[in-house]
Order: sequence, then C-alpha cells, then structure tokens
Amino acid sequence: MSDGRSATAVADSTGNWVDRRAPAWARPYLQLARLDRPIGWWLLLLPCWWSTGLAALAAGARWPDPKLIVLFLIGAVVMRGAGCTWNDILDRDLDARVERTRSRPIPSGRVSVAQALAFLVALASIGLGVLLQMNAFAIATGIASLAVVSVYPLAKRVTWFPQAMLGLAFSWGALMGWAAVFGRLDAPALVLYAGSILWVIGYDTIYAHQDRDDDAIIGVRSTARLFGENTRRALALLYAGAAILIWIAGTLAGGGILFDAGAAAFALHLFWQTKTIDIGDPALCLRLFRANREAGLILFAGIVVDALAGTPGALIPAR
Repeated sequence: MSDGRSATAVADSTGNWVDRRAPAWARPYLQLARLDRPIGWWLLLLPCWWSTGLAALAAGARWPDPKLIVLFLIGAVVMRGAGCTWNDILDRDLDARVERTRSRPIPSGRVSVAQALAFLVALASIGLGVLLQMNAFAIATGIASLAVVSVYPLAKRVTWFPQAMLGLAFSWGALMGWAAVFGRLDAPALVLYAGSILWVIGYDTIYAHQDRDDDAIIGVRSTARLFGENTRRALALLYAGAAILIWIAGTLAGGGILFDAGAAAFALHLFWQTKTIDIGDPALCLRLFRANREAGLILFAGIVVDALAGTPGALIPAR
C-alpha cells in the first residue's frame, strides 16, 4: 500500500497489536472479531457490569459477583466478535462500496464467506459455554437476545433508526446481570435497559457521522443522516433520557449517595460529549464515541463504591 500501512490492515484500525504482533494467518479472523478495536466489546460489557453491580446493591452485597464479572467479560469479547462477523457476512457488498470498510477481511477477499461462517460458529460455541455457567432464567434470557442480534445488520436497509436496533442488542446485558443474580427480571433491570438503549442510540449516532456521506451515496439509513444538523439537540435529549433512567434504576435498586455521585459524573460526561461534538469532524466523532468507555466505567465505579460503603439496598433476596 502506498501509504506504508500493512496490506492486511483495515483502513480505520491500524497500528494496533493485531497489525504488529498477530500471526499473518490469524489477522483476518482477529479483525473479523474486531479484536483490533476493543471499544466495541467494552460498550457491550458495560451494561452487563452495571446490571451485576445494581443487583449487588439490591441484594445488600459488598461487591458484584466476581464470577459474573469475569464471565461477562469473556462473553462480551466473544459475542461481540460473533456479532461483527455476522454483520460483515451480511454487509459484505455494502462494505465493499464504503471507503472506511472496503478493506475488511470479507470484502477484501482475505476471508471467504464459508470461512467466516465457521469462525462465527466457533465464537458462538464459546459464548454458549459462558452462558451455560449461569442459572436457567439467565440462559433463556441470553438466548432470547439472538433474535435481536440476528436482524440488527438488516435494520439500516429498512429504517432510519438502525441505532435503536443496536441499542436493543448492545443493552441486553442490562437484563443479563440482574437475571444471573436473581433468576428473574425486576423493575431496576428493565429501567436500566431502557436507559442503556438511549445511551447506545446516542453514541452510535456520533459514530455513524463518520460514514454519513458514503451512506447517503449507497442508500444506507442512520440516525446520523436523519438528525443531520440537529444532531446536538437530538443527542442532548437521548443522553438526558439515558442519564435519568439509569439514575432511576440505581435508586430503585437501593443506590445511595455514592451511586448518585457516579451517576452525576456519568451525566456530566455525556453533557461534555454533546457540547463538544462537531459532526463535520470524523476524527472528533470517533474520539467522542470511544470516550463512552470512560463514561461507562465512571458509572460502574460509582455503583461498586456504593456497594463497598455498605449501602443497605433494597435487600431483594436472590434465588
């Protein structure tokens, strides 16, 4: 390549450990799973950790269940990889027409569809193994998520709100943590799920502004195209709704003043993103999108510190 990058590099993800250190044969598969871009699995993981933390508050525990913390970490990495592989299989023709995505493994010809399907099965098998470590209700809840995950890549062809479908999928962990602790779903988990959906729509709208022009050319729909110059106003509404609903969820779970502080810091981070965004600056949009990992970790830290401080919580008995 004339710009000096590796011939196996993906256009929007270069200079990472996959490009530098992974064996050549493994690189296309690691790129399919987006292991060169960990922000995705972080954003999938955070609602799982929030939910596990709120369940700890509600049960009066001093710490989120360490086993669940690890299981959700593994599950988020492999299932994000499986979801991205499925997305790339379905989007291979569209990806070939967009500058940022045409160098991905499938449209560039480095991985065949059959090879990608085999890789998808392998990742999904690991994810199933993780899920089977949980209670029956959590297993059923996790399996139910596949209905949303499987249709998400098609949403941008038929609706201006594909980010809402991503919200349904990427927020599922807000249900899973609670289900894994209590063997059921209660109001805090459902409200957390609703708040997380708004959060995902917001940050993925920021992300989609990178492809707005290409999407318009090939006819792909997104909230970035829909909101256009009104993006800041829409983002303010989405993020405000997310912050309020997530705070309500924590309050219902018995969160105290330290949780409130974490939720307030989370809200301030979202406000900063809203004030900072410039939809005409793709590099800034990518930085703000990635900053949501820090926003989510701030909220999780507030939950954990509140539990450590011994907040009585709702004392909901676990099964």
